[in-house]
Amino acid sequence: MPGGAGRAPVRIATLRQALWHAHVNAVNAPAAMRAWLTATGSLTARLSAHSSAFRVQRLHQRTAKCLFDEARAVGLQRPGRVWEREVLLRCDGAPVVFAHTVVPMSATAADWPLFSALGERSLGSTLFYDPQVSRGELEFARIRAGHPLMQRARAALGAADNTIFYARRCLYRRHRGTLLVTEVFLPPVLELASRTTYNTK
Repeated sequence: MPGGAGRAPVRIATLRQALWHAHVNAVNAPAAMRAWLTATGSLTARLSAHSSAFRVQRLHQRTAKCLFDEARAVGLQRPGRVWEREVLLRCDGAPVVFAHTVVPMSATAADWPLFSALGERSLGSTLFYDPQVSRGELEFARIRAGHPLMQRARAALGAADNTIFYARRCLYRRHRGTLLVTEVFLPPVLELASRTTYNTK
């Protein structure tokens, strides 16, 4: 039927988008996960305080097409080319966060002077201690099986189970540039709370 042919692409596009919410309660995350999703301050500092060895493993940093559900967030009318960076954050060897960052191609080196040379250094350590960076509000989502970030996180982990992943994202601005960071929290992050108490001092 003609109508049936048109529904498949729509369904595929829907599966590739996450529903982002302004309040964490909308994603029904377990209490322990909700604490990680809503934590303020530097995630790098928090993870470092919960482990004896923290590491940023860079997966890639390159130009790419942004995801369906992040185009508007970075000021694009439709998915277009961006600078993309993906890393795994590891605590004592275990991957605990899959982080995905996009920067519109319109951004200049003056907007984000350290982005191209980060290597395996933490992006968060530059964002939170730069007085010229302004931080937007956190948004929260459940990442479904058809979403590209779920597929990429699974590939990085070498796993293919049906575990639900919870994520948050935040838009940063510096000069005229925008930068969107999405952090997908992996199940092992819940084991960190029992190892040490986070010191906020």
